[in-house]
Amino acid sequence: MSFSIELAATLSGASVGQLRRWRATDLLRPEIHDARPAVYSFRDVVALRSFVRLRNDVSLQRIRKALGNLPNIEDLTEHPGSYTFGTDGATIAVLTEDGPVDLVKNPGQSIVATLADVFEPFTTTQGRQVPDFLRPRRHLSIDARRAGGLPTISGTRLPYENVAALVRTGEVPHDQVERFYPGVTPDAVEDAVEFDLSVRSQLRTA
Repeated sequence: MSFSIELAATLSGASVGQLRRWRATDLLRPEIHDARPAVYSFRDVVALRSFVRLRNDVSLQRIRKALGNLPNIEDLTEHPGSYTFGTDGATIAVLTEDGPVDLVKNPGQSIVATLADVFEPFTTTQGRQVPDFLRPRRHLSIDARRAGGLPTISGTRLPYENVAALVRTGEVPHDQVERFYPGVTPDAVEDAVEFDLSVRSQLRTA
C-alpha cells in the first residue's frame, strides 16, 4: 500500500509544497521513489511527521544535519521512520536502547532530551492542526499491519476512502452505507467523509 501526497500531507502536517521541496532536495527520498505521481510508504509518513514535529523547535538545517549524521552512529542505518527523534531546542536526539543520542552538537554522545511522541496530535509553526496519527478521527484508525497502514474504519480492514467515495459520488446516501458495509455506523461514515474532505483539500492548497 502507498500513501498519496495529499494523504501524506494530511497525516504528517507538511504541506504538499513542502513535501515536493523535501523530495527534490533529498531531505527524505520516498521508499517508492520511481512512482509518478509521488507516493509515500508508511515509514515515509512517520518520518515526515517526525520532521514536522522537530521543525516546531529547530531549523530545517539542523534536521538535515541530524539525518546526515544518523548513519554514522553505530547500528542506526534503518529508515528514519524506524526511529524516535526528539529535541531540547538546541540539538536533535535519537532514542536508542541506551537512551537519547545526540545527532547535531556532539554526534554519538548520550544526552538528556525531550522525546515527543510523534503520534500525538500537534500544531505546526504555521498553526496547522495535525491529527492524532493512530486515530485521525474518532472512528478511523491506523495500524501498520492493517491495509498497509492506510486509515481504516475502526474495527475493520475497510479503508476510509472506500466509504467516502460511495458518498462523494452520490451513489449511496450516508444512512444507506451500512447496507453495503455492515458494521459501518453513520458516525463512522461522517468521520470518513470529513477526513476525505481534509485530505482532498490538500490539492487546493498545493
